[in-house]
Amino acid sequence: MPRPPMPSSALPRGVHAVLVTSGHLRHLDPHAQVPPLLLVNSLIAAFSRAAQPRLAFPLLRRLLACAHPLRPDDFTFPPLVRAAPSPSSAAQLHACALRLGLLHPNVFAAGSLAHAYLRFGRVAEAYRVFDEMPERDVAAWNAMVSGLCRNARPAEAVALFGRMVGEGFVGDAVTVSSVLPMCVLLGDWVLALVMHVYAVKHGLDKELFVCNALIDVYGKLGMLEAAGRVFDGMDLRDLVTWNSIISGHEQDGKVVAAVELFHGMRDSGVSPDVLTLVSLASAVAQCGDDRGAKSVHCYVMRRGWDVDDIIAGNAMVDMYAKLSKIEVAQRVFDSLSARDVVSWNTLITGYMQNGLANEAIKTYNQMLKHEDLKPIQGTLVSVLPAYSHLGALQQGMRMHALSVKIGLNLDVYVGTCLIDLYAKCGKLVEAMLLFELLPRRSTGPWNAIIAGLGVHGHGEKALGVFSQMRQEGIKPDHVTFVSLLAACSHAGLVDQGQSFFDLMQTVYSIVPIAKHYACMVDMLGRAGKLDEAFEFIQGMPIKPDSAVWGALLGACRIYGNVEMGKVASQNLFELDPENVGYYVLMSNMYAKVGKWDGVDEVRSLVRRQNLQKTPGWSSIEVKRSVSVFYSGNQTDPHPQHEDIQRELQNLLAKMKSLGYVPDCSFVLQDVEEDEKEQILNNHSERLAIAFGIINTPPRTPLHVYKNLRVCGDCHNATKYISKITEREIIVRDSNRFHHFKDGHCSCGDFW
Repeated sequence: MPRPPMPSSALPRGVHAVLVTSGHLRHLDPHAQVPPLLLVNSLIAAFSRAAQPRLAFPLLRRLLACAHPLRPDDFTFPPLVRAAPSPSSAAQLHACALRLGLLHPNVFAAGSLAHAYLRFGRVAEAYRVFDEMPERDVAAWNAMVSGLCRNARPAEAVALFGRMVGEGFVGDAVTVSSVLPMCVLLGDWVLALVMHVYAVKHGLDKELFVCNALIDVYGKLGMLEAAGRVFDGMDLRDLVTWNSIISGHEQDGKVVAAVELFHGMRDSGVSPDVLTLVSLASAVAQCGDDRGAKSVHCYVMRRGWDVDDIIAGNAMVDMYAKLSKIEVAQRVFDSLSARDVVSWNTLITGYMQNGLANEAIKTYNQMLKHEDLKPIQGTLVSVLPAYSHLGALQQGMRMHALSVKIGLNLDVYVGTCLIDLYAKCGKLVEAMLLFELLPRRSTGPWNAIIAGLGVHGHGEKALGVFSQMRQEGIKPDHVTFVSLLAACSHAGLVDQGQSFFDLMQTVYSIVPIAKHYACMVDMLGRAGKLDEAFEFIQGMPIKPDSAVWGALLGACRIYGNVEMGKVASQNLFELDPENVGYYVLMSNMYAKVGKWDGVDEVRSLVRRQNLQKTPGWSSIEVKRSVSVFYSGNQTDPHPQHEDIQRELQNLLAKMKSLGYVPDCSFVLQDVEEDEKEQILNNHSERLAIAFGIINTPPRTPLHVYKNLRVCGDCHNATKYISKITEREIIVRDSNRFHHFKDGHCSCGDFW
């Protein structure tokens, strides 16, 4: 007697679940027996969707061992290919499908195979499968386009889209959403507009998926008006929509608008997620809104994200660091239940943003004690500026070696930081060699090398690099012109600088910001064109800031123009009344022209306002160890304090025998002359130089790094010391490099 058919309810529980999940059960007659191939295909599909290829692949082997009725069909291979755990598995499936003749007639299988190869970075194999397809559908084109995107081949993805259109295919929402991110990677705003027009033409501009992608791309390209028009024209908005528009405004610096959009999101009934709070935290930090920051932190805590979500915790660390509340940022970091490498990178960057390079390096060294944490690109980009800031060349070189070891030495961001490191440590040859090796399609490496050449006084070379940059088709940005104008200023190239200032506006449509104007004033002032500099300030379309007036005051000090210096100082005292450096410059100016009543007046003003000079420090690297010295008497003296003082006294005696006379106008304290002389002799750069002399062989060059502009007396003293010791002494202050040799300085006594 024949066996009665098995009803679906009598199927084994696991098989029944698979059929329900796959959607096949509803098509089965309860009295019909389940076809074996359908059952196996359903199991393969379910196991593949569950990322269980170890269960799906044995089923394929069972099928291949069966007779003809159970041979694999068109529905067997696509889910297996999607679940392939390795490129070798994908290749084996490829060979099997070819042998069974199931690939070329099956567009779905071929498209899945191309997608799998792209998932493993096998672009050539994916192209081969795609090109051999006798027929293609839109899904196959989408698989290739999105796969090329994931493999960082935006130009190829766009070209393939053009080929798709050329062959008469009309893309869908997935196509447009796959191509749009390429516009950001290529920095191509025209392509973004073209894709928008394409979406409108084919009726895709109302698709939520497409609208979200358009807002995201326009926001990242800084096209906020276009993003706003798409946003305003949407009938339906979801969480992704709001996150994209808020993030776009935050990244473009429109932080007040970003906060207002967040409130609009809440009013519309959409609840924020972690990504919303990440953008909001950055926005309130950039606004300097302490109260808003506390509100954001409280919201995060109420949702439990500070404990459960590491991204939210990292955002809180970043927020407080940007608000200059680095102690709070450290406490939040310490309270995180789990920390990843991004957590450490965020804290390191926070210390650097607050000018605490030593603490940044210490944090990095603590991170290295955790064996499960390995430095990534963001780590190197965070720490290298700290080494640059301190002039820690040897430590920076070790990080360069690490970047080679982990394959990041030619990464454009890491490479740019390395160029900056070598340039700021006085190693221009090494910086130039690294620049030649790096991919140079972005402005970062160009800006770094132009700035490096500029601070060393090599203005003509900086201009040559800029010319090469233009020849290679790289569009300069506002940072490029800041570096270029500064280079012209240091080298006295006034005519060229004025030409570049005009070029920036007329050719590249870059609106000058305060930094550009400050460079122009500094350039004119250095050249002695004080009246022209003053007229330039009066004609500025924006309000001059402290950097602009400070540049003019510095020039007035050099050329002894007291009246104009008074105007500059009055503006500075209003804009930045607690910056004692400007009072020092004014006092020096009075002293230079012999107006001692003016010196007394400035000193009295400093005492009345109880102003404290920014602590000056200098660092020097000797025997792979960085030593930092602070001006004046220290509660915790250096271990070699007595030897350093003895060397300074010896040097002072030799300097005086050669004609050196201390310039006590650089001391604002109201003390006796001999004490003023002692204060000058204990400025941080002199302590560092003396330490270097007693700890290095004779005639060894010394590299010293100072956080403030070197004072006139120390500049003069260092010229004498370079002659007495027969050493080259390279000092990098806050403004430029000074190469002292044989009693002369590369700056020509103008800094």
